[in-house]
Amino acid sequence: MSKYRKKIVAGNWKMNKSVSDAQVLAEGVKRELCNCQEVEVVLCPPFTCLKAVSEIIENTCIKLGAQNVHWEVNGAYTGEISVTMLRDMFCRFVILGHSERRSYFHETDSMVNRKVKAAIASNLTPIVCVGEQLQDRKSGMTETVVRRQVEGSLAGLGNDLLKVVVAYEPVWAIGTGETATPEQAQETHALIRQLLAGLSGKDVAESVRIQYGGSVKPENAAELFLQPDIDGGLIGGASLDAHSFTRIIEAAMEKKDVKVKLDEVGTEEKEQSS
Repeated sequence: MSKYRKKIVAGNWKMNKSVSDAQVLAEGVKRELCNCQEVEVVLCPPFTCLKAVSEIIENTCIKLGAQNVHWEVNGAYTGEISVTMLRDMFCRFVILGHSERRSYFHETDSMVNRKVKAAIASNLTPIVCVGEQLQDRKSGMTETVVRRQVEGSLAGLGNDLLKVVVAYEPVWAIGTGETATPEQAQETHALIRQLLAGLSGKDVAESVRIQYGGSVKPENAAELFLQPDIDGGLIGGASLDAHSFTRIIEAAMEKKDVKVKLDEVGTEEKEQSS
């Protein structure tokens, strides 16, 4: 039997929107998105807006996510948020290891790994970000950097890797004037899937969804989502506009399920022998 990966489109609002602005944006997404059963849709507002957004999307197909979490359940960690607190806000997802967290706040792969395990233990789905900087891309270090981040951030998960979403962020293609082609994005997504197979086996790797997070817009979303290993998007700036965000979701609906080629050879052999 062939496998399918349901597309997932998540909006990362970053440090934007007051509570009232977040309510307006969430209402706009809910109003424009008539039906999202075919694609998993996640809104990730700032911590201060989680409760307000959760109330707006209650009883809809839209799910709530946070932008970070600490690995401890409680304790003397001033300014941090625990997995229990996120569950209290009805969060289902949490973004971990975002390039901005890694760069500005010096989060290491080991720290991300601890957060991933804490999220999974509390039934939160981690969206784990990996990706290289511009200097890495230009010096031919993409594979080295992505391999280190994937293997470090997702170490020791075993079959729990099935509970993770991976997001590939080519940092060099975000706000730099450089552009990643769909082919370049697909190449690295395929590499990530290969690395996942090395961690937990090919069958698990073929079931893990890998989002693309490199300046996805309504204009390029459809072409990106047609790539065989791109299973949706982690959307930054375009998620701050309800119309733009819903257009991206609609682009994912056009190819809502990605057929994995894991069993194609076996199917062909059966047909030839029959």
